Amino acid sequence: MGRWYCRLPLLLLFLVPGSSSASESNFELPDNAKQCFQEDIMQGTKGTLQFQVITGGHCDVDCRLEDPDGNGLYKKMKKQYDNYTFTASKNGTYKFCFSKEFSTFTHKTVYFDFQGGEDPPLLPGENRVRTLTQMQSVYVSIQEALKSVIDHQTHFRLREAQGRSSAEDLNTRVAYWLVREALILLVVSIAQVLLLKSFFSDKRTRTTCVES
Repeated sequence: MGRWYCRLPLLLLFLVPGSSSASESNFELPDNAKQCFQEDIMQGTKGTLQFQVITGGHCDVDCRLEDPDGNGLYKKMKKQYDNYTFTASKNGTYKFCFSKEFSTFTHKTVYFDFQGGEDPPLLPGENRVRTLTQMQSVYVSIQEALKSVIDHQTHFRLREAQGRSSAEDLNTRVAYWLVREALILLVVSIAQVLLLKSFFSDKRTRTTCVES
């Protein structure tokens, strides 16, 4: 079965700025499989889970997020992309799983980004109400610009993965079509040769007959 690529919503890929702990990855989800990841989060920390199916089938996947006690915080079935934000109620390891047990034909490529907490302030006392110097304002502006650059790089990296998958699928389809076309031409050519040969064989047989 051919490989399919999915549209990538730009809005989803602009990630929450900064985190004290983060996991970001692309991975292959095989047919009829389930894959889980874990992240340690402190109580009271805000966490964000974002995911996007890049290639495969109808570009959908099941996703479930559990707290350290195994209680479900988030569960969606057959989603192409989504994001979920929560506040950790306790310290421990939070687990999120992706599965495609409903599908047994195509593997999928899934991107996810899990972030917990916030980055420490760039400047001492940045969170206090006070006037920043011109140099400090430049530091803060550069930091925000770099975050925006990282978000755009993530977006274009995933778009490049989609384009590569689409190109590979197109190349495979063209190769199969060329082989099939070559076989058809070979069969037609052999049939034409045999047909012409049968015409000449009938003519030779009729001309060699002699009356007694």
